[in-house]
Amino acid sequence: MPFFLVDTLPVRDLFPGLRAQLIHTDRVTHSWVTVDEGAVFPDHQHPHEQIVTVLEGELELVVEGTAHRLKPGSVFVIPPDVRHSGRGITRCRVLDAFAPVREDYR
Repeated sequence: MPFFLVDTLPVRDLFPGLRAQLIHTDRVTHSWVTVDEGAVFPDHQHPHEQIVTVLEGELELVVEGTAHRLKPGSVFVIPPDVRHSGRGITRCRVLDAFAPVREDYR
């Protein structure tokens, strides 16, 4: 059974101000993301279900045009192919889980 220490994983730039450390299994990708205050991720969609969990800070998540303010402990499930975007209201730490695996993040 694999064991990981997130702090030792390589860092990948996703968008300006968004950096991720990634774990891939056969079925799921976990993306531990640091979002800088004010950093924006553009409107997009993908064929993966995405579960967004805010661990630290505050994140604005816009899903199908509706803005949601997420704080620590907030969890938002984004179905496959749904348009979404967002920004860091403060510096924040987010855990995104994707199913199936994000092959484009390998």
